[in-house]
Amino acid sequence: MTEVVLEREDGVAVVTLNVPERRNALTLAISDALVDAVQTCENDESVHAIVVTGAPPAFCAGADLSTLGDAQEEGLRRIYAGFLAFADCSLPTIAAVNGAAVGAGLNLALACDMRIAGPNARFDARFLQIGIHPGGGMTWMLQRAVDSQTAVAMTLLGSVLDAETAVQKGLAWRLADDPVAASVQLAAGAVNAPRGLVRTTKQTSRATSGNVDHATAVDIEIRAQVASMTSSEFTQRLDKLRTRITGRS
Repeated sequence: MTEVVLEREDGVAVVTLNVPERRNALTLAISDALVDAVQTCENDESVHAIVVTGAPPAFCAGADLSTLGDAQEEGLRRIYAGFLAFADCSLPTIAAVNGAAVGAGLNLALACDMRIAGPNARFDARFLQIGIHPGGGMTWMLQRAVDSQTAVAMTLLGSVLDAETAVQKGLAWRLADDPVAASVQLAAGAVNAPRGLVRTTKQTSRATSGNVDHATAVDIEIRAQVASMTSSEFTQRLDKLRTRITGRS
């Protein structure tokens, strides 16, 4: 059985953790496969966005720490690499959280640009509850996704967010009966734009999301905007727009 399945259609890739009997827990091999899947999508000019999900009933139950062996730090970094591939991806990424996202599984969801929650979604840090310190940048990612009190409740106090609460707190963008279908439909919006422009805009968004002022953001954006105006895609699309406008008059 293939533990990580990559499917591509109409410009959107769907990456599925496919070990339902282990609730899609991350092993070294699975994390390596996630890295390979993201790299494949990065190298495929037809892919404009990526959705990641888990084979039911879970999204991802966390890391299978029994697979690390004696090289714990090296093993943990290999586990991290699976979800950090999504965090570092130049394409838009959406987590279709169809079940429990626990520990490193929560990290995988947080590493994506957006999250859509299914009715059975659960967002559970659980690190402290099993006697292990959070890892993989979970505290950093979570505090940027939710307010400080929610981050404390989840990280230190063991609070688990269901789908509706996750949407209320901003951890998930919306609730959907079929989160994979909803994520694919949302991701299709990136297919309508030039792939290079999608990647550049994501890069710019990262640059302006930090501690920069408005004037700095203007300067960062204008360089990319001027470059985009010299592209053949812009010229072609502008011509089509002018033709439509002329045809209406």
